Formats: sequence, structure tokens, C-alpha cells
Amino acid sequence: MKRVLTIAGSDSGGGAGIQADLKTFMAFSVYGMSAVTAVTAQNTRGVAAIAAMTPEMVAEQIREIVSDIGVDAVKIGMLFSAEIISAVAFELKKLDHEIPIVVDPVMRAKGGGALLQRDAEQAFRALIIPHATILTPNLPEASALAEIVVNDRDAMVKAAAVLTDMGASAVLVKGGHLKEDVAADLLWFEGEGQWFESSRIDTRHTHGTGCTLSSAIAASLARGLPMDQAVGLAKRYVTEAIRLAPGLGSGNGPLNHHWGQSAWI
Repeated sequence: MKRVLTIAGSDSGGGAGIQADLKTFMAFSVYGMSAVTAVTAQNTRGVAAIAAMTPEMVAEQIREIVSDIGVDAVKIGMLFSAEIISAVAFELKKLDHEIPIVVDPVMRAKGGGALLQRDAEQAFRALIIPHATILTPNLPEASALAEIVVNDRDAMVKAAAVLTDMGASAVLVKGGHLKEDVAADLLWFEGEGQWFESSRIDTRHTHGTGCTLSSAIAASLARGLPMDQAVGLAKRYVTEAIRLAPGLGSGNGPLNHHWGQSAWI
């Protein structure tokens, strides 16, 4: 069984963060492990409070997992502070360079709460992006990291090029915020772009889509799929998880991570 480690924050509502990651890993039949960077008190209406782990505790979780169980892929989500970013980057340097690292630049929650401190953005660019086998920003995240306005397909291409210049091996710019009838994502890999499109689903139940997509990519890469196939499979999984969402909560509701059962093995 392939082993995938998520380094991310905890979502008490279960829709995003390490909870979404572990559910996705199970759906893809890989063994999931977690290094918790922060604990959040949140539900579908938003984030009420955040308590960050110490950088030392985050690093120790990673070391204990790697030294005993081992990893075949890593997914990185909410890192919250420059100090945690530095600690994680130090541990990533110790890993085999062949291990895929999927980086989801979690900066804000669906409800608007800040999940990455403003003064940590430069540390993220300098210390985390160069480790990314694939970076998966949405449009606001791509805008912030590339420092350009990303609101159409042409700008998505420009942002992807900027972010690969920062050191990411591949970039998936997610177009969920585009004003189009389709949900279009751009994979920029080895100097070429590939579009992945799906029908847009009119729903408020989209909490944790970014976490879920990046975790599905990590699981697929751990299982040996090439990059384009891993992205395509992950997008199909997330699309159906949105379409079949259980309808929980009064705000941005969670997805149905279990819809496929064994279909994704």
C-alpha cells in the first residue's frame, strides 16, 4: 500500500484540511498520515479560531512518520506562519528527491478567514514553492503568489509561467472563480499547457475542494500515475464529490468524499 503524508491544518467541521485529505486518501486506497500544523475551530459558516502548532512539533511529527512508516508522496496544505514554513521546508530537504510533493497554497478559507499570515507569503514563495512537484493555486492564490491579476485564461497562463519560474515543477491553476459556464483548470507542465474542463455545478457545497483535489493528485502520483492522468482523475473525483455532496450545514457545505467507493482504486 502506498503511503501519503498530509502536512496541513485540522478542520473541526471535517470538510477541509487534514480531515478532507485523509478521506480522499482512503477513497484512493492509499495509507494516509498527517502532520498537523494548526487546529481550527470552524464549521460551514466560517473559521472562528485558529491555534497553531509550534514549529518544533510540526517538524517532529514529520520526522517520526518518515523514520518509521515512510512516505511515497506528500501533500502540503495550510502552513499558517513563516516559522512553520521554515520548519517544514527543512524537513522536506531530507526527503528523497523522487518523492512527489503536491503543494496547495492555502491562504484563505472559503468563508474568508486568513489561513496564511500576510508576512509568511514571501517565505512560502522562497522555501516551499521550489519543493513543489505540482503547485495547485486557485485564482486569488495565483494572483497573490505571482503578484499579477489573474481573472481570465490568458492571465492563468502567465501566472503558471511565473510560478514555474519560482521553482515549481508543474502548476495547476484552478479556474473555479472564472466567469464561465465550465470549470476550467490549467496544467502547466514541462513548458506546455493543458486544459481540464468540467461542467460547472451550481451549489454552495464546495468547502474543501482545493484540499480534496490536491490530495487526490498526491494519491495518484504515489500510485505511479503520470502528471496529466493524476490531474484528470483528481478533477473527475472532485466534480462528482461536489455533485453528490450530502448537503450538510447552513454555509459552504462539505463534499461527498466517499461517493466512488472502489471506483478509484
